[in-house]
This record gives sequence, structure tokens and C-alpha cells, in this order.
Amino acid sequence: MKMIATAALAALLAWPAAAQNLQHCAARDLVVERLAQKYRESRQALGLGTQGAMVEIFASEETGSCTITVTMPNGSTCLLATGQAYERLVEALPAAGDDT
Repeated sequence: MKMIATAALAALLAWPAAAQNLQHCAARDLVVERLAQKYRESRQALGLGTQGAMVEIFASEETGSCTITVTMPNGSTCLLATGQAYERLVEALPAAGDDT
């Protein structure tokens, strides 16, 4: 999941304006409440993008569901991706000079 999240964050940080065109948007507090109540998801990671966008990953180890959102400075939060089989990973970086 960490590799997927990293790739998703990299892609999303490059295109925050695209999130404004999504139809699955609402006030952030409503989105967070819905993710918690319906899917038992809580925030697992976040990152800052261009133009003040905040990208967040919500997930539930209990249900295995996960959601990636982007919140714009105006408070509008949009769902970018949802998925199943969430798994928390902790992976070490390769040693400096190690190409594997």
C-alpha cells in the first residue's frame, strides 16, 4: 500500500486542478465523517500539493477499505480513488548506491 500511496501522491500532487472537476466532492468535515461512519476509515497519511491542495489517504485495517482524497484551500474535498485490501507496510529504503 505504501508504494501505491506514494505513486498516487506523486501523480495527484502534479494535478490538483483536476480534482476540482470531479463530481464526488463535498465539505471536508462531511467527507471525513462519512468515511469514518460508513467505512470505519481514519486518516493514515497526508501530503501537500501545489496550489495549497492537501492529499490524504484514509483506510480501515478492520474492513480493508481505503480512500484517497484531495482537499482544496476552499475546503472542498474530492474523492480521487477508493479500494480494498488495505495493508499497512513499512519498507526500508535501499542502501545508497544499491540499484536493486
